Amino acid sequence: MQYSKLVEIYSKLEETGSSLKKTEILADFIFGLEKEDLKKIILLIQGKVFPDWDKRELGIGVKLALKALSSSTGTSIKDIEKEWSKIGDVGEIAEKIIKNRKQKTLFSKTNSLLEVYSKLEKLASTEGQGAVDRKMRILKELISNSKPNEAKYILRTCLSDLRVGVGAGVLRDAISKAFDVEKKNVQHAYDLLSDFSEVAVIAKEKSNSGLEKVRLQLGKPIRVMLFQKVSGIPEAFERVGKPAAIEYKYDGFRLQIHKNKDKVQLFTRRQEDVTNQFPDIVERVKKTVNAEKCIIDSEVIGLDKKTGNWLPFQNISQRIKRKYKIKEMVKKIPVIIAPFDLISLEGNDLLETEFSKRRKKLKKIIKSKKNKIEIAKQIITSNEKQAKKFYKESLEKGNEGVMVKNLEAKYKPGSRVGYGVKVKPETETLEVVIIGAEWGTGKRAGWLTSYTLACVEPEKEEFLTIGKMSTGVKEKSEEGISYADFTKLLKPLIIKKSGKSVKVKPQVIVEVGYEEIQKSPSYKSGYALRFPRLIKLREDRKPEEIDTLDTVKNLYKKQRYRT
Repeated sequence: MQYSKLVEIYSKLEETGSSLKKTEILADFIFGLEKEDLKKIILLIQGKVFPDWDKRELGIGVKLALKALSSSTGTSIKDIEKEWSKIGDVGEIAEKIIKNRKQKTLFSKTNSLLEVYSKLEKLASTEGQGAVDRKMRILKELISNSKPNEAKYILRTCLSDLRVGVGAGVLRDAISKAFDVEKKNVQHAYDLLSDFSEVAVIAKEKSNSGLEKVRLQLGKPIRVMLFQKVSGIPEAFERVGKPAAIEYKYDGFRLQIHKNKDKVQLFTRRQEDVTNQFPDIVERVKKTVNAEKCIIDSEVIGLDKKTGNWLPFQNISQRIKRKYKIKEMVKKIPVIIAPFDLISLEGNDLLETEFSKRRKKLKKIIKSKKNKIEIAKQIITSNEKQAKKFYKESLEKGNEGVMVKNLEAKYKPGSRVGYGVKVKPETETLEVVIIGAEWGTGKRAGWLTSYTLACVEPEKEEFLTIGKMSTGVKEKSEEGISYADFTKLLKPLIIKKSGKSVKVKPQVIVEVGYEEIQKSPSYKSGYALRFPRLIKLREDRKPEEIDTLDTVKNLYKKQRYRT
């Protein structure tokens, strides 16, 4: 297959805002594809080359992309950067420049899908000394052999900024429609495999029966079960029933542990492989988990070496991204593993097993060791007074609150299904994503400030603005999360510039507090956060996991207005 055929689909998808129309376009396209083309296209249509849990990265930034475009077209880097400041889309700039190409070597051959995909894979495998120059040559060759619209999407793919509006819902529905399989079966398979490319092949080759038979696989993270917020213990009991299991809600990060004999792999809730970043956890699991094969759902908490107190998430988040000087970080920020659920044991899925029985099995295989690995503290009760006392105890320990769980619940990956809820202090917070910012002036010149926040509309897979935030951000990094820190995170994500304002890819998640929620025609959500303030960065969250418009609406209805 020629890459140009995929580019035609990209263009059609980009031109329509309708999810139903996108589903039809994609379903018609993938229907007749061969297995290998199907796998590649399902990944590429998401702007990916590898599934989320694959460690490999293309390692291409805007600066390198612009330099490669300059070298392959003969256009000065100064002129390209000028275009970038106006347009803010490297792909669009490439399309524009190549249409007015200066070098006759462009379009020397026709790109096949396999050739483009292979070169993208090669970018990811190019490492070590001289890697930047080698990546530059590969990228230059890709651009030189591309037509204008092909270069547009190749560069967007390299920068993880495809802009065709295909999310998980559209992909699920397209696979369902193309291969005449049930949506619930596609969703089931995706929840367990976290890879639509593999799910599409199963749907094509084995239909509904194949999707229904999908089971957990060690080394492939599942989408974790998610929990909704409630206002307090009474509502929690109302939602999950009595008696209920009540556990500490630690202020750490979610970690999925896969143990296959002597091989241990660690995945965040974003399905990122962080095994290399936590050699201390790997060794600890080998010594304290008495099972040959298992998948454990856990929380990881930082430990203050001097006081023995638990550290807030922000103190340990730096370990998740760290790729160098790992040993120093292990010594500097030790961690405790707090397992709270068992998903698989000795090759047997436990997804349909009730929670109380999963917990008993978990206790049997964990050899607890203080400040190393300790099963999440839990009580089982129907008594509100006892539950509130436990909740207070959890908060005093520095935790976020408590989890309240249905004892008979299944483990349902990727869903907020009411099998458990979380209770946090009355001061409500929201988890939202930053989609824009403004360059500061005066003492904040050179920093991105005034961050535009958005909640999500899951059905439309759309991010809806809900306010702007600056409060809670520090001037200096040693005081907390600073403007410089946010600038470092957001600058590579800029996709459009307009004066001092920038639009950024929705990747940076923040938890914010606020005084109240008001109705507002100024923001796309129809609501505005009054005086939003930063509580913390949530680097362990995915954009699609942030709070929804429905959550905002419910909070608006429940809040007490001042008179």
